[in-house]
Amino acid sequence: MLKLLITRNLPDRVIAKAREYFDVTYRDRPQVMTPDEMRHSLQDHDVVLPTLGDLYRAEIFDAVPNPRCKLLANFGVGYNHIDVNAARAAGIAVTNTPGAVTDATADIAIMLMLMTCRRAGEGERLVRAGAWEGWHPTQLLGLHLSGKTLGVVGMGRIGQAIAHRAHYGFGMTIKYYNRSQKKIDVPSEQVGLLTDLASQVDVMVTAVPGGAETKHLINAEIFDAMQSHAHFVNIARGDVVKETDLIDALQTGKIAGAGLDVYEFEPKVPDALIRMENVTLLPHLGTAALEVRESMGMMAVDNAIAFARGNALPNPV
Repeated sequence: MLKLLITRNLPDRVIAKAREYFDVTYRDRPQVMTPDEMRHSLQDHDVVLPTLGDLYRAEIFDAVPNPRCKLLANFGVGYNHIDVNAARAAGIAVTNTPGAVTDATADIAIMLMLMTCRRAGEGERLVRAGAWEGWHPTQLLGLHLSGKTLGVVGMGRIGQAIAHRAHYGFGMTIKYYNRSQKKIDVPSEQVGLLTDLASQVDVMVTAVPGGAETKHLINAEIFDAMQSHAHFVNIARGDVVKETDLIDALQTGKIAGAGLDVYEFEPKVPDALIRMENVTLLPHLGTAALEVRESMGMMAVDNAIAFARGNALPNPV
C-alpha cells in the first residue's frame, strides 16, 4: 500500500476514503508545512496531498534530488503555491480539483459584490456597535446592483458562473477580459484591453488563476481607468492585485469600494484596508462549505487513487 501524506486537517469523509486506499499519515492541524516538513514529505511518501499555503517552491525540490514522492495531489483548483515546472523536473506530477470549487467561489463573488455596493459590512458594524439610531431616508446609500454593468476579468469556469448569476439574477450587462476568445452561454461582450474594460463597468471582479502571468495584473493603471462610483471585487488570488495601488485608489476616491476574499500577503491584511469602512474583508471563504471541501478532498484522493492504480490522472496540471 502506497504511503500518502495529508498535509492539513480535512473533512472526516475525505480522510476515511484516503485510508481505504493508502497508508495515510495525517497531519491533523491547520498550520501550513515548514520547509523542512516539505522536504521530508518528498523523501518519505509516495503521494502528498498539499493545500494552499504549502509552498512547494523550486528550492524544496532541489533539496531532494531523488524524491520518493511522484504525485502532489493538490487540494484546490489553484496551484500557484507549487512550482509545477520544478516538480516535473523532479519527476513529480501535479493534479488539482477543478469544477468542485466553481459554484461556491462564484457565490462568494456575488456576495462581495452585494456587500460592497450596498455597504453591508459598514451597516453591520454600525448595528453591532450600538450606534444605529433608526432608519432614515439617506442612511448608508449605496450602489444599486441590478441593471448595472459587470466586468469579469478571466472567463473560465468561475468567471462564467459569476456572469451567469449576475446576468440572470440581477439583469446585469456582462463585459469581460480574457486572453483568448471565449464562447459562453451568457449574453456578453469581450473587451480587448483591460483598461477599456475597467473604464466601462460599474463593478469589476477578478477570476483569473494565480501565478507569474497574472501577478499585479490589477494595478494603478487599471484603478485609474475605473469610474469613481465603481467597485472592485477579488476572489482570485491575492497577488493578482497590487495591494498598495488598491489602497491608494480607495483612499483617493478613484473607486468607491472593494470586496476582498484574498490578499497579496495572506494572511496579513494591511491596516489601511482594515481601517476603511468602504472595504468588505473576508477570510478566504471562497470554498468554505463542508460539502464543497468534501468534494475537493474526494477529487484530490481520486487523483491519488488513479496514480496508485497506474491509470491516467483525471486532473493533471
